[in-house]
Amino acid sequence: MSEIEESDTGSVCSASAKRLITLQQLWSQIIEDWRAHERDWTRPGFRAVAVHRFGVWRMQIQHRVLRAPLSAVYKLLFRYIRNHYGIELPYTVMLGRRVIIEHQHGIVIHAYASIGDDCIVRQGVTIGNRYMDRPRDAPKLGCRVNIGAGAKLLGDITIGDDVNIGANSVVLHSVQSSQTVAGIPAKVIKPTVVIPKWEVSHRLSR
Repeated sequence: MSEIEESDTGSVCSASAKRLITLQQLWSQIIEDWRAHERDWTRPGFRAVAVHRFGVWRMQIQHRVLRAPLSAVYKLLFRYIRNHYGIELPYTVMLGRRVIIEHQHGIVIHAYASIGDDCIVRQGVTIGNRYMDRPRDAPKLGCRVNIGAGAKLLGDITIGDDVNIGANSVVLHSVQSSQTVAGIPAKVIKPTVVIPKWEVSHRLSR
């Protein structure tokens, strides 16, 4: 179940709320992520997301003694993903469905960040805090946000649905839905045109 809230950015989409899931549901989530990553289990992005899903799932085991072996496995896998692939994705991140980490290296995601469904994160992206005295401030991304390589999203900002963020941009302020931003600091270039699926099918059938 997703949290659906209308924000001042126009977004009505956010990361899935944390809830109790069964082992079968965890497996279904991982299969969905595998499909989103072109059915390639060797891709570092898929592996990072799969470890994140596992990390979230094991926290629902309330008894710390019973959870301890799973936590040890998670920490080992998390450090391997971070140190080997350069993808830092803590289990505390609110991660939506079918999030794609397109490439590896230099990807840092704040522990309190939120990423909606169908977002794309590329190499060199930082989603983090802006001020040292506000360590918990983190960006909140809507759905279908497309983040270019090397982009930096910093501080307590909200990114609406269907936003495109140019490569190497530095985003310091909230962005309305269906916008394209680029630059340092990032500024709106043009609205993003979202074509409904039925219209795409109609065009292709002509």
